[in-house]
Amino acid sequence: MLYRTAGQFKTSYKADQALFPVRQDAMLLGIILVFAWVILPLTASEFAFQTLLIPVLIYALAAMGLNILTGYAGQLSLGTGAFMGVGAYACYKMLTLMPWLNPVAAILLSGVFSAGVGVLFGIPSLRIKGFYLAIATLAAQFFLIWLFEKWAWLYNFNASGAIQVPNLDMLGVWVAGPQAASITQYYVVLVVVSLMTLLCINLTRGTLGRTWKATRDMDIAAELIGINLMRSKLTAFAVSSYIVGVAGALFVFMWRGAAEPNLFDISLSFRILFIAIIGGLGSILGNYLGAILIVGLPVVLNIVPEMLGIPIASATVEHLNTMIVGALIIFFLIIEPHGLARLWALIREKLISWPFPY
Repeated sequence: MLYRTAGQFKTSYKADQALFPVRQDAMLLGIILVFAWVILPLTASEFAFQTLLIPVLIYALAAMGLNILTGYAGQLSLGTGAFMGVGAYACYKMLTLMPWLNPVAAILLSGVFSAGVGVLFGIPSLRIKGFYLAIATLAAQFFLIWLFEKWAWLYNFNASGAIQVPNLDMLGVWVAGPQAASITQYYVVLVVVSLMTLLCINLTRGTLGRTWKATRDMDIAAELIGINLMRSKLTAFAVSSYIVGVAGALFVFMWRGAAEPNLFDISLSFRILFIAIIGGLGSILGNYLGAILIVGLPVVLNIVPEMLGIPIASATVEHLNTMIVGALIIFFLIIEPHGLARLWALIREKLISWPFPY
């Protein structure tokens, strides 16, 4: 009954293609935004900010960038972690060379460098695809990690080889570094992620998004109807790498506080890929659902046994987490390839048609 659509008539193509064709969807989004912007920041603890809220948003943004490339444009990539590293190191260098630069502006500009690197490594997609393209991006992953380790200028010749986030203020408020409050960092991340989500929604629903989908579904047919495959694939790499680079800057400056090159290794790339697969490829909502599951699962495995009085070692929790994530990936690949987003779509369809069986 909550999703009853009686009286909601569509009298134009524009109304039928609206972002929220059902009024209840807009109301649900409004409730979620109230929780994200008001209720959660006022009630969450330091532990919740650092282990759930901030990482969920950052991982969802990184998965969104990968989803643009893989879910919408059909180009496989295993170098997401390295492209996040490009954004993080670019942001670090900009803020050390130009300390007067606004931190949020530096985070948004860092994605430009990642987009440039992404386009460079995306050029092979013009000649190869599928498994071979995935191997090409995997080569980019290893090359960029090697570059982060060997090019000392990137980390200002620090003896430890790591980048340290300095105290950064904006309008008299510390937004990054040891003195920054978690709630301030959360709001910065929330603003950036909201802007990036709005950008992705508009891109995927517009002409460029249709071009990506046509390239994904059948690139030869897309070329026959006049789509420029080179432009389509390279713009997908550029937009995807930009979003991933911004996520990498947020990852270090608004959450971790410091980073070494191995932070962006292949395991991070696979984690982002798992979020996209479990959440649902070709879906904006799925990135958030997958991030909530992947980030929240270890927390649940730590808290629930303790509440039930069951002693469990941290190593066991880590193994359980790995096994559950692996089982979920196999489940979704076999049972529901479109992930959690599709499951929500099915539930929504049942609610709209309830109590009728069709």
